[in-house]
Amino acid sequence: MSASSLVTAAEATAAERQQPTAAVMAPLLTGDRFRPERYHFFSVLDSTNRQAAQWARAGAPEGTVVVADQQTAGRGRLGRHWSSPAGVNLYCSIVLRPALSPREVAQLTLLTGLVLARTVTGMGVAGVEIKWPNDLLLNGRKLAGILTEARMDSSGVQYVVVGIGINLNGTDALLPPELRGKAIHLADVLRGMVDRPRFLADLLAQFERGYGRFCQQGFGPLREEWLAFSRLLGRPVQVRMAAESFAGQALALDNEGCLLVQRADGTLTRVVAGDILFTEDE
Repeated sequence: MSASSLVTAAEATAAERQQPTAAVMAPLLTGDRFRPERYHFFSVLDSTNRQAAQWARAGAPEGTVVVADQQTAGRGRLGRHWSSPAGVNLYCSIVLRPALSPREVAQLTLLTGLVLARTVTGMGVAGVEIKWPNDLLLNGRKLAGILTEARMDSSGVQYVVVGIGINLNGTDALLPPELRGKAIHLADVLRGMVDRPRFLADLLAQFERGYGRFCQQGFGPLREEWLAFSRLLGRPVQVRMAAESFAGQALALDNEGCLLVQRADGTLTRVVAGDILFTEDE
């Protein structure tokens, strides 16, 4: 990301008000997949994922992007609420129509985490970490979350909606009390506020490149870069799945994006879906 994605302190108030509207974004969308006519901005929306899924069911093309300045019912994984105050952060959802098997859809979450890490690191920000499967951390605190939802039938994957929420210019005061001290905003670590339209344009450009490679070669060639950002392997973890929870050591991430965890008794478990906690951080 170029230095132009930051603004000076004197421009901070204007930048905070700047919205990634369709008119502002049109000249910034220069890729083949994310085009101005596929970009949709709302001042207020209940959920960008819900709106994107609705349009996907109606036939919206791949590359359709839904962005809201504020969400009234933003969602994270497992039905969790995503705090979405107006005017400060980025909430967007992308419609994809990949030729994937249902078991490969989860890899898009990992790809998106890598895209986010590349975008933030490109600003010169150090300490970015991907937390399997769907969070981006900065200095150990949550910077972004990803919600991937898909529609499948007997013929395969019909569409995938990838939702992204990233904390840019907000403050702890705008967060619910239970999240204060656990989340972080880029404005907390940068000397200038982030220009949201430019950040989004860089993010979509990174996504276009990463997704194109993913569609051609799969997740395997991206795995090592993902692991470099995750700093996951070898760490003690607590795994929480729908059916059980257990402790172990993260040993590997396979080419399908599943986590391999060795339990205390030596048993190796392949975790397809669930949450992990780094036990040394508890």
